[in-house]
Parts: sequence; structure tokens; C-alpha cells
Amino acid sequence: MSLKLAELQIAIPKTFDAGKIADQIQQQGAISQSNAQAASEKQLEKNRETVIKSSETSETSSQDEEKERMEHERQNREKKERELKETKHPFKGNFVDFSG
Repeated sequence: MSLKLAELQIAIPKTFDAGKIADQIQQQGAISQSNAQAASEKQLEKNRETVIKSSETSETSSQDEEKERMEHERQNREKKERELKETKHPFKGNFVDFSG
């Protein structure tokens, strides 16, 4: 198949255009892939920060719960000690036996 000079003048510029378009399509794929990767990294970092913040909050709340529990136990212990001191024995100290 032989090409004439006029046909070559039209075909060669179209070949360059087709090559440029193919190159742009390949670059577009790489660009979209890098954009997707950047978005994924941002989301991952956001998730990490969220987990750290929530774990700090849960540590604080568990520490608060532990303090409240210890305070409650201390109050119960003091209350029992007070009750033991204030309670009167049913027969001790009520009657003195001098007949002995």
C-alpha cells in the first residue's frame, strides 16, 4: 500500500495528535490514582486522630470511674466503722453484778 504525498501530510499530524491524546489518557490515570491515594491517606490520618482522641476520653472516664468507686468504698468503710462505734451492745454495760 503506497501513500501519496498529500495523504502523508494529513496522516502524520494526526498521528502526533493521537500520540498526545494517548499520553494524556495514561497521565490522567496516574493522576487520578495519586489523588485517590492522597485522599485515602487523609482519611486514614483522620481515623487515627479520632481513635486517639476517643481512647484518651475513655482512659479519662475509666480513671474517673475508678476514683468514684474508690471514694464510694472509702465512704462505706467509714460509715460501717461509725456504726460499730455508735452501736450499743444488748447486755454489755447495762447491768453491773456486785454479787461476786
